Amino acid sequence: MTMNLPSGRRGRTRGMPRGRAVDTTALAEVEQLLAGRGTAPDLLIEHLHAIQDRFGHLATGHLRALAQWMRLPMAAVFETASFYAHFDIVDDDETPPPAVTIRVCDSLSCQLAGAERLQDELTAATEPGSVRVIAAPCMGRCHQAPVVEVGHRHLGNASRASVEAVLAAGDLAPQAIDWQRLDAYRAEGGFALLDALRAGNIGVDDLSAMLETSGLRGLGGAGFPTFRKWAFVRAEPAPRYMVINADEGEPGTIKDRHYLERSPHQFLEGMLVSAEVVEASASYIYLRDEYPGLHEVLREAIAELEAAGLAAPGSIVLRRGAGAYICGEESALIESLEGKPGKPRHRPPFVAQRGLFDRPTLVNNVETVYWIPEIHRRGADWFASHGRHGRRGLRSFSVSGRVNKPGVHLAPAGITLDELIAEYCGGMQDGHRLLAYLPGGASGGILPASKADLPLDFDTLQEHGCFIGSAAVIVVSDQDDLRAALVNLMAFFADESCGQCTPCRVGTEKMLAMLERDDWDVTALRQLSQVMMDASICGLGQAAPNPVLGALEHFPDRLAAQGIRLVTEGAR
Repeated sequence: MTMNLPSGRRGRTRGMPRGRAVDTTALAEVEQLLAGRGTAPDLLIEHLHAIQDRFGHLATGHLRALAQWMRLPMAAVFETASFYAHFDIVDDDETPPPAVTIRVCDSLSCQLAGAERLQDELTAATEPGSVRVIAAPCMGRCHQAPVVEVGHRHLGNASRASVEAVLAAGDLAPQAIDWQRLDAYRAEGGFALLDALRAGNIGVDDLSAMLETSGLRGLGGAGFPTFRKWAFVRAEPAPRYMVINADEGEPGTIKDRHYLERSPHQFLEGMLVSAEVVEASASYIYLRDEYPGLHEVLREAIAELEAAGLAAPGSIVLRRGAGAYICGEESALIESLEGKPGKPRHRPPFVAQRGLFDRPTLVNNVETVYWIPEIHRRGADWFASHGRHGRRGLRSFSVSGRVNKPGVHLAPAGITLDELIAEYCGGMQDGHRLLAYLPGGASGGILPASKADLPLDFDTLQEHGCFIGSAAVIVVSDQDDLRAALVNLMAFFADESCGQCTPCRVGTEKMLAMLERDDWDVTALRQLSQVMMDASICGLGQAAPNPVLGALEHFPDRLAAQGIRLVTEGAR
């Protein structure tokens, strides 16, 4: 059959890209920058980082060039780039952002410490066009609130003066971290467990029994027994992968950064032991972009392992997040590792069955694997012997808010908040009385001071509408604005929702709007909460209502004193 094409289309070369043509200069720049780095789709986010690091933003011309170079649809490249908060996409005819960005943390801990006022001061003090000042989610330094990032340099207990001093000095690189090198770690007995496992001096069954006796559970929030997760992954056919979730984006959580800065090799040994147990083909570390200094630490530490023959070259892959809280969910994290937007997967199948690259995958949190070498060194009974009020083990509490000594406090599992504040946190700040606390970060719910005697651990708080999660404890006092705190938390969830499912995408925005009114329809809030908890795909939407439900349950008088009228008119 002969087709009569319009004259303008005759002779068109089959296979030419449709749409806007790729700029040859942009393509040459991308090819030069990424030469030798590979074009596999899972490298997309790494390549986007490389382009933004080089040019300060992502021009659409460079995105089109990257799509052609990687042989990906432009739609896929743009969808991924636009999903993550740390990528600045600028159309070719738009003005790029200023060379320097000041990010002011707007998490609850920083809000309590005056971050909003600080942001206003910095905005008023900076010259438009030279520096931009924006709000940013939790930066993992809640014990130093308020926190500001100038370029890639983080300032704790920040003030206008300290920010201006950094700008004047022009040193915007991450602060150096004094970390324990491989030789020092080995001198303390480091890698003895990995050596014994590889030599056959300790078997997988013995090691699993040791962890079962210790009671070690997933310390990223889920609390699933570590030895059982090993068994589930080992039961699946090879090849298998190991993935480390180092994307602790829960507001108030700082413990993974604490341990990685303290002893990265203890973490790496625990990771390699876990990978050895499940016979993983490779180990992937997904580290949040808010920790630029740790990226350099881990790169050097991995290089030390490879040079010492403890890890085969390329067997440990360090990947960089791009600012998405949802990537703390294990299936969303895996989507991101594959170079896609971090949207949670429907389950089943679970990631232990079909995870990274559709293969069985062991996903563990940083702190979980960090404890494995130490439990082996000191014994399972040592770890299990700690605990209070009928609980077992140790917990790393990230404490922030109105206490004298915020920070990471290693304490017995089951300790109460009253005990934690008195024994580890130096008491409440002067002039502040305990009003409420969040036992598990933004998603863990909220409890009143009258319940500060509850054991803090997995499985102890559910009947009170809360959970411990990653043990991010935020302490709120009688001097704080409870309504503002609730609005802050819901605004966080609304901003961080991946948008995949309607109950979460629309529900968080709807609930935020309801909280900003003076009249709160209690019936409507509870009905909306139930829909979100029942129908959201992942834990973000399911847990987002927890602080609101807790406030309605425990603080009706406090809310009324703030001018909020609680009504029961029914859903509108």
